Amino acid sequence: MRLFLLGFIFFSSQLIEAQTIISTEFNEPVDFVNPLIGSDSKPSLSNGNTYPAIALPWGMNFWTPQTGKMGDGWIYTYSADKIRGFKQTHAPSPWMNDYGQFSIMPVTGKPVFNEDERASWFSHKSEISKPYYYSVYLADYDITTEITPTERAAYFKFTFPENDKSYVVIDAFDGGSYIKILPKENKIIGYSTKNSKGVPANFKNYFVIQFDEPFEEINTFNRKSLSKASEVTNDHVGAVVGFKTKKGEIITAKVASSFISIEQAELNLKEIGSDDFEKTKKKGREIWNKSLGAIITEGGTKDQNQMFYSCLYRTMLFPRKFYELDKDGNITHYSPYNGKVLPGYMFTDTGFWDTFRALFPLLNIMRPNLNANIQEGLINAYKESGWLPEWGSPGLRNVMIGNNSASVVAEAYLKNKDTYKYDIETLYEALKHGANSEGPLNAVGRFGVNYYNKLGYVPYDVSINESAARTLEYAYDDFSIYQLAKALGKPKEEIDLYKNRSLNYKNLFDPETKLMRGKLENGKFTSQFNPYKWGDAFTEGNSWHYTWSVFHDVQGLIDLMGGKNKFVKKLDQVFSLEPIFDETYYKSVIHEIREMQIANMGQYAHGNHPIHHMIYLYMYAGTPWKTQYWVRETLNRMYKPTPDGYCGDEDNGQTSAWYVFSALGFYPVCPTCNEYVIGAPLFKRVTINLENGKQIVINAPDNSQENKYVQNIFLNGTEYNKNYFSHQDLMNGAAIHFEMNNSENKDRENRKSEVPFSLSNENKL
Repeated sequence: MRLFLLGFIFFSSQLIEAQTIISTEFNEPVDFVNPLIGSDSKPSLSNGNTYPAIALPWGMNFWTPQTGKMGDGWIYTYSADKIRGFKQTHAPSPWMNDYGQFSIMPVTGKPVFNEDERASWFSHKSEISKPYYYSVYLADYDITTEITPTERAAYFKFTFPENDKSYVVIDAFDGGSYIKILPKENKIIGYSTKNSKGVPANFKNYFVIQFDEPFEEINTFNRKSLSKASEVTNDHVGAVVGFKTKKGEIITAKVASSFISIEQAELNLKEIGSDDFEKTKKKGREIWNKSLGAIITEGGTKDQNQMFYSCLYRTMLFPRKFYELDKDGNITHYSPYNGKVLPGYMFTDTGFWDTFRALFPLLNIMRPNLNANIQEGLINAYKESGWLPEWGSPGLRNVMIGNNSASVVAEAYLKNKDTYKYDIETLYEALKHGANSEGPLNAVGRFGVNYYNKLGYVPYDVSINESAARTLEYAYDDFSIYQLAKALGKPKEEIDLYKNRSLNYKNLFDPETKLMRGKLENGKFTSQFNPYKWGDAFTEGNSWHYTWSVFHDVQGLIDLMGGKNKFVKKLDQVFSLEPIFDETYYKSVIHEIREMQIANMGQYAHGNHPIHHMIYLYMYAGTPWKTQYWVRETLNRMYKPTPDGYCGDEDNGQTSAWYVFSALGFYPVCPTCNEYVIGAPLFKRVTINLENGKQIVINAPDNSQENKYVQNIFLNGTEYNKNYFSHQDLMNGAAIHFEMNNSENKDRENRKSEVPFSLSNENKL
């Protein structure tokens, strides 16, 4: 396939909302997106664990072809050869599974409704997958199905063969469901309650389906039996409506859902209005082009642009909007915490353990207005549940560790406090509450907080799992609260409390091994320490991965290791060590271990998130060329625009956000430090159009596969010697020029004022 330089030029107005994107014969940004990247996955090996999300940016509802069985978290897998239906989904990952789900499937011949019996063979050769459009040929029925979405609705288009027995099956799934056929209105209404926890007792996903043709035949099914009843409620029900079709006849269905009521679902259906399928599709394409076109790349290969825009697409899905507009246009939501319908924003389906690292920092640059709405949603979540959701899907879930809502909340305010007004005092109260309390679930609040506050660490031997990882993340979270407390002018005693706690990472540093290590309640380190042991004191990783989780005080970690030279040698070891492992804690080789083992990058485990920032730590120790080398290696080797294109779970935009930032040439090692550590750009030129009307233009004209090393940097025409950009540098609009060539530049100065922020350096000022 011919590779080419991106030849298109985009002309954009200063405001994103008004920008017009014009392209040449090649492509617009959305054409580079491949939603199938990462879908060739399975429980034992993740190449992304994604599914093709047919959706609008941050839409409430997604649609996807369903190859897995009902209830299977792996909704769509690239290796499958049959489709069981087209499913409305809210799944953030296969591990979290799904809620608010039902499916639609066209068939011919018999009114088959069992998911195995109705499944049809398909081929990727007859499949088209775009963010705004999906099409596939169902070979067993000679039917082509097409879908195009809005935020809360979707338009289906079925092209049938000639057949007196053409049907559309609506499966409301098991777990408690309801269906009613309204033949005079060509309509079906119902609800599904199927979920994977995290919902109140009254949870329902209400739906309405409006067909453009009258039904020739109506059927409903109740578990395994089919009848002529028009209405049914039971554990597992659905509908099968029939049509007489000519060859090539098109039948369409408009579908919408609501977590509030059927009446609200009818309101949500108005998102489509009088638009036909093609107009809805065109609008979806335009919305995606506007969103993706906020960043314009030039000078990359086709593969690089496919990967970049596919990653950018993944950063625009979660956290999803979980609110609706009532009949008066007011924002309202069903609370996934207390089951009430309440005013205001709500967002869900994100795990802060993953996404505090890069996804939320990207939002704070590209979509600060959206993130301000997300903060308002977090205020509502706190008021409705008493806690901030560390992992919400849709309500509180008992998954992962940490108290990383502190980073998400503090970063949003620190970076945008002068622009967006919301009740930060309530959020600060929520952070303090979560930082000093154990929640109703181990993953809510801080599990082991009494030990942490008393001893300065969570002990290994008090039946609290992953104690070292918890300690390290709590310390960074305390730093984030410290930063926010300063910004809000809180009392010095309160500020100092969280500042001092943020140094608790030092309590787990083992001076003998120069690694982080679990510690007993009596103050002694654990015996028989194995730095290659996954889990145990750590979370989905080992000590080689978690030792670097001192985002806010890298200089402090350098000092503990004995200086920059020893620190750099320790970083180097991560890549030079063999990918050996001890899986005994898990009693089997979990997929994250396997992904590290096969990556051929030593102990570097890019397939999981705790180590994502590690490559950038060379910049704190005077060896920027090592960051530049390993960033390019990771971009080239760990990401491919193919169904097996990720090197581990994509996880709600985090793995993709790493790629986007790293391709731009900088990365948020410490999100609440308001800095971005410089790496090296991937493209010759990138233009970023900010919501405030400013532009960031990144030029690297000599950039190439060989020319991956930065020689000099110029910011707004002036030589720039710092190893980081401040948030304000970027948001004010910036012209950044990178001089690149193929040799390591070891001459750039590294005075303390030029290295990124570390708390230890602040203490020395």
